[in-house]
Amino acid sequence: MMNFLIQIMPNLIDRIDVFGDAIIETLLMVLISGAVSALFGIVFGVILVVTRPGDILENRILNTILGRIIDLFRAVPFIILVMVLSPLTLLISGASIGLKATFFPLIVGTVPFFARQVEQAIAETDRGLVEASESMGLAPLEIIFKVYLRESVPSIIRATTITFISMIGLTAIVGAIGGGGLGAFCYNYGYSQSNFDIMWVSLIVIVILTIIVQLIGDLLVRKTTH
Repeated sequence: MMNFLIQIMPNLIDRIDVFGDAIIETLLMVLISGAVSALFGIVFGVILVVTRPGDILENRILNTILGRIIDLFRAVPFIILVMVLSPLTLLISGASIGLKATFFPLIVGTVPFFARQVEQAIAETDRGLVEASESMGLAPLEIIFKVYLRESVPSIIRATTITFISMIGLTAIVGAIGGGGLGAFCYNYGYSQSNFDIMWVSLIVIVILTIIVQLIGDLLVRKTTH
């Protein structure tokens, strides 16, 4: 078996330790950046909903300003965003290349996308439930947690799944321009040296990670749908 693997992917076998480290780095980027992005994305998404005209905390100015900022960052191509943010990334993380330098741009690039996904998910909540909660005397914070977020769990999980899958692709981009993970491994040892076995295996692993995230997301949606 080993001889067969050496024959079909000799370059990968020679760098198997580096390959393993690259997979771990990609998982760290997705999990850590994804968790932080999910937190901020949910907060911003909720704010966008509750401050819209006619909602429980109507605030047109805040809604407009936050919405414009989110749309501005969404409009910037991620690879350009990484380059523009590089001085700030260096200031915050103390590094401009490598694994540490990937978290900040990944978070900044993902939060706006996820916030809009969460906004759409929460906005689908039955308005009658919100009005009933208000008539019962529930405070805005209680309505947010007991109505908006609770009723939107399946939709938020779907949005989270889409976001994490998108982030897997972004890790490859940020890795190829100086970060870590499979993107850096594929570029440094595969593309730049014309080692096609490394490129193909890196691609396969990324596809597998995407499938796993989708399967977990689908399972959670089925468990939380009522």
